Amino acid sequence: MRHAFFATSCLAWSAPLLLAIAPSAIAQTAPVEVRVDRLEKEMKAVQRKVFPAGAPIEAQIVRPAAPTLAPGSPSSSPISDLTARVGALESQLASITGQVEENSFKLKQLEEAFTKYKAEIEGRLLQPETPPEVKPTAAAPVAADPAPVAAKPAAPKAAPATPAASEARKAAIAAIERPDTGDAPMDSYSYGYRLWDAKFYPEAQAQLKATVDKYGDASVVSRAQNLLGRAYLDDGKPALASVAFYENYQKRPRGDRAPDSLAYLGEALIQLKKPADACKVYAELEQVYGTSLSVSLRGMMDKGRARAKCS
Repeated sequence: MRHAFFATSCLAWSAPLLLAIAPSAIAQTAPVEVRVDRLEKEMKAVQRKVFPAGAPIEAQIVRPAAPTLAPGSPSSSPISDLTARVGALESQLASITGQVEENSFKLKQLEEAFTKYKAEIEGRLLQPETPPEVKPTAAAPVAADPAPVAAKPAAPKAAPATPAASEARKAAIAAIERPDTGDAPMDSYSYGYRLWDAKFYPEAQAQLKATVDKYGDASVVSRAQNLLGRAYLDDGKPALASVAFYENYQKRPRGDRAPDSLAYLGEALIQLKKPADACKVYAELEQVYGTSLSVSLRGMMDKGRARAKCS
């Protein structure tokens, strides 16, 4: 009987205490749940910013090290551990978000600068050439009864390209085999590469441009547009080359030749006597692809920086 009374008394005494403790525990967990929900939403926003195509991202979360407890000391509550982990998550997410915003700002600056530069180049290309102004010279005095002067034979005009030379070029181009492997985009690019390798630059430009226009979604187009820029560059047309290189990097930043296009864009800008813009391009190349640059591209970038006198 005494045991029953004691149990009943304990229940009656502990019930109000449990009711008082429960709201406190709920109040402690509620903020953590809200913070976790916010973290999930912010992480999805960062994923959409970094991976616009929807590629997944695996976050590398470093959990805070568990505190070392002295023997006999009570362990921290699960809510305290969860709060500490959420705090670490929030700190890392803030760092990632800041880095994404900084990179986006730098890329926007580069795009705006190049858009302005591209407009200037296109304006120059579309502007008709004007003949040089010839100033009239004073007529020399004529002596009375001048002696007859023998007519001076006119200088021979430069002979136009002979039909034989034109036919020889056509024959040499016709001798270049067109690939036919069944992969139309790759075959089109390979034929353009063979024309470029044989130094038939105008024909290579036409072939590579047709490849880009026709197979814009194929993976090989990154190579085709980069080689189009090189064909312009080798043909002494750095302005057109710079446009091709920049568009390849802008439209296909993860393409096979995106780093190459940035490196050659720097070279084209140096030839156009725009060393400051070339330095910006090399800085972008280092920041975006620095860890994955090949030895040849890194050497090209270092030499370009030296020529442009980048700080």
